[in-house]
Amino acid sequence: MRLRALLENDTLGLRLLGGEDELDRTVRGVMTTDLRDPSRYLSGGELVLTGLAWRREPEDSERFVRILAAAGVAGLAAGEAELGAVPEDLVLACGRHRLPLFSVVEDVAFATITEHVVRQVSGERAGDLAAVVDRHRRLMTSGPAGGGPEVVLDLLRSDLDLTAWVLSATGRRIAGPTATGSAAEPPAAVRAQLAGEQLAARRGGRRGPHRLTAADGMTYSLFTVRSGDPGDDVRETVLSDWVLAVGADADEWPEERLDLLYGVTQLIAVERDRRNASRTVRRRLAQEVLELVQSGAPPAEIAARLRVAAPVLLPGLGTAPHWQVVVARVEWGATAERERAGDGGARGGGDGGALPGSGRKGADGGAREGAARDGATGATWDGSARDRGAREGSSPDGGGVPGGVPGGPVAQSLLEEILVDPYATGPEPSDRIAVAHTGDEAVALVPLPALGDGPSDGATDHPGTEGVQADALLAAVREPLARGLAGDGRLTLGVSAAVHSADGLRGALEEARHARRVAAARPGRVCAAGHQELASHVLLLPFVPDDVRRAFTARLLDPLREYDRRHRAELIPTLEAFLDCDGSWTRCAARLHLHVNTLRYRVGRIEQLTGRELSRLEDKLDFFLALRMS
Repeated sequence: MRLRALLENDTLGLRLLGGEDELDRTVRGVMTTDLRDPSRYLSGGELVLTGLAWRREPEDSERFVRILAAAGVAGLAAGEAELGAVPEDLVLACGRHRLPLFSVVEDVAFATITEHVVRQVSGERAGDLAAVVDRHRRLMTSGPAGGGPEVVLDLLRSDLDLTAWVLSATGRRIAGPTATGSAAEPPAAVRAQLAGEQLAARRGGRRGPHRLTAADGMTYSLFTVRSGDPGDDVRETVLSDWVLAVGADADEWPEERLDLLYGVTQLIAVERDRRNASRTVRRRLAQEVLELVQSGAPPAEIAARLRVAAPVLLPGLGTAPHWQVVVARVEWGATAERERAGDGGARGGGDGGALPGSGRKGADGGAREGAARDGATGATWDGSARDRGAREGSSPDGGGVPGGVPGGPVAQSLLEEILVDPYATGPEPSDRIAVAHTGDEAVALVPLPALGDGPSDGATDHPGTEGVQADALLAAVREPLARGLAGDGRLTLGVSAAVHSADGLRGALEEARHARRVAAARPGRVCAAGHQELASHVLLLPFVPDDVRRAFTARLLDPLREYDRRHRAELIPTLEAFLDCDGSWTRCAARLHLHVNTLRYRVGRIEQLTGRELSRLEDKLDFFLALRMS
C-alpha cells in the first residue's frame, strides 16, 4: 500500500506534518517503537509508530530520524498522547531527511493503525502472489519450466509467511519449502496423523480445508491435491491423492486467501499429473513382464524384458538388479467384508485372476446372476454394472464395487506412492518402482541392486537383502490408510523374497500372492504378510473353513473363557504365556509375576476344564492353533 492511502481513512486519526512529495512510498509493514536506536529491527519500507518516549532533548530528534532514514523506512507517525503536539525539532529533522511525518491523535490507539496496515499489506501480497502462482501455473502447464512445487511453497513462505508441505496419502513428504529459515518439517508421526485426518475427512464428505491440532501441538489446515476428474468417485483417488498441509489455522481466513491456497493446490496437481504421465513407460514394462510370467513364457524371454527395464528403473547403477514382487489388493463393499471374514482366503484364486498354471478362476472371477446390494452403502447394481466391471478387468463385486470403482488401478496408484526404493536418490524415489495391475490386484516389481552370486534356482532369499519388509511397510501405511478405507474398504499386501533371475520371478509372484491371502485372513482394514510367514503354520490357517475354525476354537477355548468370565481367573492369558514360554514353569511364572505353585494350579484347572494335558505335544499344538485362529 502507499503512504497516501493512510490519509484517506479518517478513522486512523493521522494528520500530515511534512513530506507531501514522498507520499507515494510503498508501505511493506508497520513497527511500534520507543527505542533510541531501533535499527536492528528495521528492514525497510515500514511505517514506524512512536510515542516519543525516546526524546529527552531536541537533539535526540535529529539522531532518531537519521537512523530511520538510513534504514529506509517509509514514514514516521508520532503520537500526541505523551507530549501533546509533535515537537518542532522533530518536524524539522524529518524535513531535512525527506521522511514523511504524521501525527496521531490521542484517542486513536497504535493497535488500530497496525491492524489496518497489516490487513492491507497482507491482502496486496496475496494478490501479488496470486499473479505469480497464475504465471507459474501457465509455465508448468506448457512445460517443465515452472520448477516444481517447491517454488510455490517458497513463495508462500516469503510472501505470506505460510509454511506448507505436500504429503502423500500415507504422510510421506513429497515437497516442502527450501528457503533458509523455514519451519522444521513435522515429524513422521505427525505427517501420518495429518494424512489420516485428510483421508477421513474426504471419505466423510466434509468440506475443506480440514483443520487439525496435531500431536506436536501445532494447528494445520489441510487442502486436497486431487488427481483425475472432479466428478470421479472419491474412492478412485482418495488413497493416492496428495495433501497440502499448511502450518496455520485457516478458520478465519478471508475468501481471497482461501482461493489463493486452492489455486496453489491446482498448481501442484499439474505436477502430480506430470509425474503420473512419466510413469507410463514403467507401467508398460511391468505389464509386459507380468503377462509373460503369468503366461508361462520361457525365462530367457522374461530376462530380455528385465534387461530393458533395468536401465529405466535403476539408471546409473550399471548392474543387473535383483527383484522383489509386492502384490496389493483394494476391495470395497461386500467383497472386502467377505475376504475379511476369511471367505476370500479359503478359495484358491482370490487374487483377481487365475494363478499361473492353475487353470482356475479367482474366487470372485465368475459372473453372478441377478442383482446384489452393497451392505456398506445400500446401493443396488445389476448386470450392466457387472458387465462394466468385467470390461475394466475387475470382479463383479470386488474391485468393481457397486458404483463401478475398479480395484486394480486404485491399488496400482497406491503402490506407486508407498513403495519407495531405499537405494534411490532424488526428489521422487518411488519413480523407480514399476507397477502393473491385473483384475482387482496390482503387482509391483521392486528393483534391488545386485548382491553377488546366488543359487541357480533364483528363489533364494539372500542374506543382507533389505528390500521391502512386510512389517515395516504395514507400520508405515496402516494408520492413515485405514481411515481412508473407512467402513467399506480393505487393503491387503503380500511381499515376496528377493530373486536374482527371471527363473525365480514366477515363484516370487506366487509367493507374494500367497502372502497376500495370509494377510487377507487377518482382521483389520490394512493387513500385510511377508514371505517369511509362508514357511510356518500360518500358511495353512487362512485355508481352514470358517465353520471348522469356530467349532475347533469353541471346543477348546469356550470352557476357559466362561470360567474366566465367572471367576476372573485369567486362564486364557495364562495359557498363552505358558505356550509362549515353551512350557517352562519358571519362565512363565516370572513373566506373569506368579508363584510357581499358583501357575501349576491354573494349568491344572485348564486341563480339568478341557480334558487335555499340557504335557503332551499334541495338546499343546491344538491349544496353540486354537489361540491363533480365535
